[in-house]
Amino acid sequence: MTVKSLLLVGGTDRHLDRAKELGARVVLFQHPDKLTARQKELADTLLVVDYTDWEAVRPLAVAAHRLHRFDAVVSLTEGGLAAAARLREQLGFLGTPHRATVRLRDKSRMRARLRDTGSRLTVETGRVTDRASLTAFGELAGYPFIVKPTDTTAGFGLLRVADAADAERAWARIEALRGGRTDRGSTLFTVTAFLMEAYIDGPEFSVEAFSFAGSHIVVAVTEKLVDELHFAELGHALPARLTEADRSAVTAAAVEFLTVMGVTDGPSHTEIRLSGRGPVVIEGHNRVGGGQIGELVRAAYGLDLTTYGIGWPLGLVPELRDAPRASSAACTRFLLRDPGRVVAVEGVPDVAAHPAVLSVEVSVRAGDTVRPVRDNWDRLGHVAVRAADTGSAVELCELLAGGRIRIEVAQEDRATAGLKA
Repeated sequence: MTVKSLLLVGGTDRHLDRAKELGARVVLFQHPDKLTARQKELADTLLVVDYTDWEAVRPLAVAAHRLHRFDAVVSLTEGGLAAAARLREQLGFLGTPHRATVRLRDKSRMRARLRDTGSRLTVETGRVTDRASLTAFGELAGYPFIVKPTDTTAGFGLLRVADAADAERAWARIEALRGGRTDRGSTLFTVTAFLMEAYIDGPEFSVEAFSFAGSHIVVAVTEKLVDELHFAELGHALPARLTEADRSAVTAAAVEFLTVMGVTDGPSHTEIRLSGRGPVVIEGHNRVGGGQIGELVRAAYGLDLTTYGIGWPLGLVPELRDAPRASSAACTRFLLRDPGRVVAVEGVPDVAAHPAVLSVEVSVRAGDTVRPVRDNWDRLGHVAVRAADTGSAVELCELLAGGRIRIEVAQEDRATAGLKA
């Protein structure tokens, strides 16, 4: 059997693990800030490069292709998607076009595409140009409305403008963020522009799908646990608890969205709110959803989207003709605490030993500082479980994350905290 050769642009340890399980030879382009010991061990050839810098990536990829003769170019990480798509086109490989990837990465282009095609899946939008543009948009679209950077991820920089008086606070935050890089989690993205969107009501879901040469197979619908007070997601559960009519509406919206955006191949994660006027797309990504969603899909449906994301372009996995059926349910619950200084972390080993637990992680320890919750980078860890049904999975996850894991935080006196700063 001929060994397949893969150029993997960016990625995680899990991406490398799955590629090696498929028997692929991996040439890894990895950002210097993202490189791990595991990746050094698994990559057959490692090239450390800022893969968001096209002028650095292009000549390196051309030279590497001459030496290694890639069979496919893949990225399953947000920062590497555009470069991988562009390289596929230059090197003659099939896959989702670069223009479609850019539409998904840039929220302003995504909205423009939906508007220009007459899609019902979008809302009133506007570009932030100055302080007055916030007030003008509020008068047009009503309050509250959402302001978001066009080119970041994980909820970074999102703002809710509550009313006309709140626009001053929002403008100050926009001015502070514009021109800088994302300052935590992933620092690969620069904040360049902001988009305003009318507020979308209703419960939130995401659709996990995989595309095979333009044929979109919906794998799962994920129920999102959210809090209107901030933009950090609280958890995910699947299969989503939906009526058959609502499920059909959400999945049809995701398929329409993928088609309009021009996605042809690979995994996708489409975020949708089921509003009073029907499904509305919040945003979409041509990658596996974050926050352990891939792990939940694998547990409930027996399908590894990462394996498919690497294996499909290499011809190492079969095309799905129909949506898989869930054999169980799964849920992840993220750990959040009030701001302060961590005093103690307890209960993690006991939770990890629970037979229903898929994974557990706590990213803080005694002495660490917990910031006020703004976005997904402010989460302190997670617990993921599998159960017979979605309700049981959510209940168990709440019990373990909320009661069995104890992260004790001492709130600092504001005056003292100010002196320390």
